[in-house]
Amino acid sequence: MLELDKKVFGTITTKEVIGAVPPAIPDTQNNLEKELAILLVKLTSYSKIDLEKLLEEQEVAEAHINNRPGAMALAQDKIQLFNVFSQKYVRAIKKKLNS
Repeated sequence: MLELDKKVFGTITTKEVIGAVPPAIPDTQNNLEKELAILLVKLTSYSKIDLEKLLEEQEVAEAHINNRPGAMALAQDKIQLFNVFSQKYVRAIKKKLNS
């Protein structure tokens, strides 16, 4: 069973990603874009240890969302959008860790 209120991308929860509401375009996409912008700004103030923890947490969140990829009742378009934005965030964290 998925934890529906688990935050998986900033303030965005599991139920927002896998549920029918809000719609993928434009609402979920806009929410993900706004949240990514906030998360990227926050990266500048984190220590290396915090960044490593963030990276691990985001990878866990991705696994959490993608653990039932064949479930057709889930909003596949929104899951794909989540994965795109999550990977952008993961790349930014890794870039910051390597700088």
